[in-house]
Amino acid sequence: MKDIEKKRPVLSCVILFAICGLFRIIEYFVIKTDETILAENFFHKAIGIAVLAIAFHSRGSTWKSIGFTKGKTVSDILKGFLLGGSCFLVAYSMECLMLYQANQNVSLAFYISGFTLNGETVRHDGFLFLLLCMVLNLINVWMEEGVFRGLFMKILVEKLSFIRAMLLIAFLFGIWHLVMPLRDYAQGNLSIVDSLIMGIGYIVLAGIMSIKWSLLYKMTGALWMGLGDHLFNNVIVTNLLHVVSNGEADSMQVIRIMIGQMLSFAIIIIWYTHSSTPQSMLPKGSGRTSSGKV
Repeated sequence: MKDIEKKRPVLSCVILFAICGLFRIIEYFVIKTDETILAENFFHKAIGIAVLAIAFHSRGSTWKSIGFTKGKTVSDILKGFLLGGSCFLVAYSMECLMLYQANQNVSLAFYISGFTLNGETVRHDGFLFLLLCMVLNLINVWMEEGVFRGLFMKILVEKLSFIRAMLLIAFLFGIWHLVMPLRDYAQGNLSIVDSLIMGIGYIVLAGIMSIKWSLLYKMTGALWMGLGDHLFNNVIVTNLLHVVSNGEADSMQVIRIMIGQMLSFAIIIIWYTHSSTPQSMLPKGSGRTSSGKV
C-alpha cells in the first residue's frame, strides 16, 4: 500500500475510500444503527478511524501530520462553531419567516433526530440522548475530517496541486453520501427519479461543504476549525434544533441547510481569496509548490 501511495496516490485514496465505503454500506443496509435507540450510524466511522491509525503506522505518520495539530485546538473549534452558528442564524431566520408567511405559525423544537432528505423519522429527548448525540457525531466528524481532508489531502498533494486534490476529495465526499438516497430507494421511500435527484443534491451539497473545509484546513494549517463547523452542522442543524409549522417538523430543512452552507461557503471563498499566504499555512510537505493558491 505504501508503494501504491507513492507511485499512484489517487489509486491509493480510492482503495482506502472503497474500504471505508464497504463498511458504510454494511452499516446502512444491514446493521442500520440509525434505526436503533442510538439514532446514528457510527460504527463504520469508528472503523474509519482504525483505518487512519493503520495508514499512519504504514507510512510513519502521526495525527499531527494530517492536521490534528496541537495549540489552538479549542479556540479553532469554537471559531468553527461560530462560523456555523452565525450562518445558520440567518438560515433559520429565513426558514421561520417563510413558514410563518405561509402558515401563520412557526416554532423551534429541541430534540434528537436523524437526517434524511425525505423527512425526519426519529425523535428522542433527555440529557443522555444529547450527550450520546454529541459523542457519536464527534466520532463521525473526526473520521470524515481525518480521512477526507486530512489523510487524503496529505497523500494527494504530493503529486497533485492543492486545487485538484481538493476537487477530487470533494467528489469522493459527495459519492460517500450517496448511500442515504440509495437506501431510501431500496426501502421504497423514494422513486428512482427522486432518488437520482436526491443523489445529485447530496453530491453537490457535500462537495461544497468539503471544499469549504479543505480551504479552512489550508488557511489555518489545522483541521480544527473545519471540524467545529462540521460538528455544528451535524449536531445542531441536522439533529437537535428543528423548525415546526402546522405540526410538521423541518419541512424546509433542505432549504435551510442550503442557505446556511452556501452563506458560509461564500464567506470562506472571500476569506481565501483575500488571504495573502494560504498555502504556507499547510503542514510541512503538504503541497507541490511553495507559493500561490494552486
